[in-house]
Amino acid sequence: MKNYQILLRKNRVLLRLSFIQLLCYFGAWFSHMGIFTLLINLNAPAWALSTAAAFTFLPSMVLAPFSGALIDTVNTKKLMLALTVIEIVTVFGLLFIESLTGIWILLALIFIRMGAGSIYFQTEMSLLPKFLDEDDLKMANEIHSIIWSVSYALGMAVAGFYIHYFGTTSAFIVDMLIYMVGFWLLLGLRIPTLITHKTTHAFKMIRSGYRYLRANPKIMHLILLHASVGLTAYDALVALLADYQYKSLLSVSLIIGFINAARAISLVLGQILLSSRINPKTLFTIFIVQGLSIMLWGILQFDFYISFIGIFLCGLFATTIWSYTFTLIQYATDEQYYGRVIAYNDMIFMGIGTLTSFAIGYLFEMGMALWMVTCVLGFAFIAVAFYWRWINSH
Repeated sequence: MKNYQILLRKNRVLLRLSFIQLLCYFGAWFSHMGIFTLLINLNAPAWALSTAAAFTFLPSMVLAPFSGALIDTVNTKKLMLALTVIEIVTVFGLLFIESLTGIWILLALIFIRMGAGSIYFQTEMSLLPKFLDEDDLKMANEIHSIIWSVSYALGMAVAGFYIHYFGTTSAFIVDMLIYMVGFWLLLGLRIPTLITHKTTHAFKMIRSGYRYLRANPKIMHLILLHASVGLTAYDALVALLADYQYKSLLSVSLIIGFINAARAISLVLGQILLSSRINPKTLFTIFIVQGLSIMLWGILQFDFYISFIGIFLCGLFATTIWSYTFTLIQYATDEQYYGRVIAYNDMIFMGIGTLTSFAIGYLFEMGMALWMVTCVLGFAFIAVAFYWRWINSH
């Protein structure tokens, strides 16, 4: 932790960007929790819950070929400000969803908002290598994963109680206000630009980005490896557990809040504890243990309280895998392709998250028990471990 503090103190741009991240991620979980609570309160079917979860990831997959070129050609600060405004406006639109007749409007708002959020994330992660050396870049990625986990833990826990007492409408308003503060902080920040091609046609840049990936298969393998973390897209699974298995115990918002908060706390601890221990040799073991932990969670789901053992364990390794594999991609990428490679990486990552969300809903609708669905996700991580062993050996 001391190294992280030193880095943030000496780099004021990273400090401000990190604080904006913390605020906006925290606010995002209010509306995220609000959306699922709203759907369950409106008696939405399982397909609506899984689709809403999938639409959290789908925009990155659809927009990535264009967002990468956009990041490399548009003024970075102006782009980030515009994306923040879009997120504020879409959250405002959520205030008017009052019945299932507006389900497609709700899904459209989720798509637009998450599209803006994903491009903002791609822009920021493409920006970091501009002003950080390799050692600092690794720590910055770890800081980002810790911030995500802390905001996730606090956001889910606070949102669960907040929505229980004050409702979803109030939660959406809080989210808007927090994003407005983030916009104001970003407005006064001086950051370098990512523009590398001022006159190149967008489609030429897209084609050159694909050619670059084809010419660098190592990066493609790393992208696929990083995308495996998308298998931890548990939103649909947690919502279904809250709606169908644990609903008689507590309110839906509290159940979702407690499960995600426990998981997020372990994500933070895992990053701190494993940061110095992860390397190409230990990554195989970490993937194996991640898979076994998810399977343990599935086996323990018969009891809400006992299942927290599995929830905690399966969160210990995810952020470490995410930050380490992301850093490997940044190391392997040439500077002029940062925006496009990070966008394509996000496309594959979110594609796995989208497929995972749809698969959870589909398997449940087909009659598979939720604990079995969870075990399937765990087994997938074990398969990825052997994929990494193959990559490393070649």
